[in-house]
Amino acid sequence: QVDLVESGGGLVQAGGSLRLSCAASRNIFTINTMGWYRQAPGKQRELVAALTASGRLSYSDAVKGRFTISRDNAKNTVYLQMNPLKPEDTAVYYCMVQNGPNVDWGQGTQVTVSS
Repeated sequence: QVDLVESGGGLVQAGGSLRLSCAASRNIFTINTMGWYRQAPGKQRELVAALTASGRLSYSDAVKGRFTISRDNAKNTVYLQMNPLKPEDTAVYYCMVQNGPNVDWGQGTQVTVSS
């Protein structure tokens, strides 16, 4: 099991930027996939971005070209740089790690984008 702690959420105006961080409780070097999901009120949780240990990237169409996922193995941390933000990006953002059959989630961080 990997404990994950997200930070960096907040309130920002449309067009602004935020960087989310997800700190893992252990070395992430061998973790296969790390990613960010989000869940808006009344909607299902959806994939935002994912990054594998081999460096493969994937983004949802809604954020492609605006968000960037990265990982720092030395700090056991994965990041999500978001800009420019839109009101429709408002959601709780969750960090996820998958290693084989095991999936762990963070507690979530709120991102609110005002118009």
